[in-house]
Amino acid sequence: MIPSWVGSLIILAVFLGVWEGYVHLFDVSKLVLPPPSEVVLKWLEFLVSKSVWYHTGVTAWETFLGFVFAGILGVSLGFLLGKMPRLERMLNPFVIATQVIPKVALVPLFVVWFGFGMTSKVVIATILAFFPILLNTVLGIKSVDHGHEEVMKSLNATRWQRLTQLDFPSSLPYILTGMEVGVVLSIIGAVVGEYLGGNTGLGNLAVKEMNSYNTTALFAVIMHLSILGFAFYAVVVGMRKYLIPWHGSSN
Repeated sequence: MIPSWVGSLIILAVFLGVWEGYVHLFDVSKLVLPPPSEVVLKWLEFLVSKSVWYHTGVTAWETFLGFVFAGILGVSLGFLLGKMPRLERMLNPFVIATQVIPKVALVPLFVVWFGFGMTSKVVIATILAFFPILLNTVLGIKSVDHGHEEVMKSLNATRWQRLTQLDFPSSLPYILTGMEVGVVLSIIGAVVGEYLGGNTGLGNLAVKEMNSYNTTALFAVIMHLSILGFAFYAVVVGMRKYLIPWHGSSN
């Protein structure tokens, strides 16, 4: 049986082959759609550029900070709301309201408040990553087996013991699921912030390449961003095997 990663590589190879063939067969302008072979060569040129790695470091740091802040806030508030259903019902309309607001529309406001530097990008990344972590944490707390809770109470376990030995381990699969979504949204938030109000980072680099009509370089930046995003996602997914090896999702 073919391993799943081999199947993924085959699908990727077919996709790139069709893309390459389409561009050459129909003589598509490189300004509209460059062939993947040239995109990869341009990306390899990026790898020896100090400027590109500087922008990469900026975007990665913004993403990391936004994700960490979102994790701390989301898990903490999620545990609080999960343990206090009445408070959750009171705050739920406000949580929903903040979710339906288009976050991109808030970017100019954050730029006005926090400036064009890194702070506004971190705030945007935090806000985008916060809600999936919060909601999954609340769901995880609510999914704790009541029978196990009764056992802990019968053993006269303190609230801290119930929290650390039952609630947190039981809800961890849900929290990690929220973090997997959150880390993707975090890098999206950082890049969108760089698009609309930044002078550094890969998002800003993409805008510069677009304004110079260098489509091949723009695709190379997008490719670079995709690899960076996949690396962040892979780290979070890999945490499952170390934090919850007993759970089916870690296989």
